[in-house]
Amino acid sequence: MPDIGDMAPDFTLPRDGGGEITLSDLRPKTVVLYFYPKDDTSGCTKEAIAFTALASEFEAAGAVVIGVSKDSVAKHDKFIAKHDLGVILVSDEDSDVCERYGVWKEKSMYGKTYMGIERSTFLIDGSGKIAQAWPKVKVPGHAETVLEAVRTI
Repeated sequence: MPDIGDMAPDFTLPRDGGGEITLSDLRPKTVVLYFYPKDDTSGCTKEAIAFTALASEFEAAGAVVIGVSKDSVAKHDKFIAKHDLGVILVSDEDSDVCERYGVWKEKSMYGKTYMGIERSTFLIDGSGKIAQAWPKVKVPGHAETVLEAVRTI
């Protein structure tokens, strides 16, 4: 996992609705990069809806919110349409970006271990450096916490 003050690992990934997003192209905007396990699951839906509810406030604070999972762009498009989401979703199907951000971890459920995305958020400042990181995110109140951090940059 990159440390606070490190340059955020750059990437170019396919995004919802077609096209690509390159992290470094977003400078000098602040970027909220949140990693989540899977589209249309309970916690991930709540998190995306929470970021969407605050989208205009993130925008007013000069920030772009981007969600990252291994789901395909087609799944992202369905997820956005179903829940009327207002955040950018990018697809990291080969988990390269997840690995570079240190969020691709061994997890366990019902006694079985498997690899998956650990819900995590990174706040990237206008120069491309990690300003803050939240590993092992708990969804309730998280979007509000991140918004407050964005406003202090």
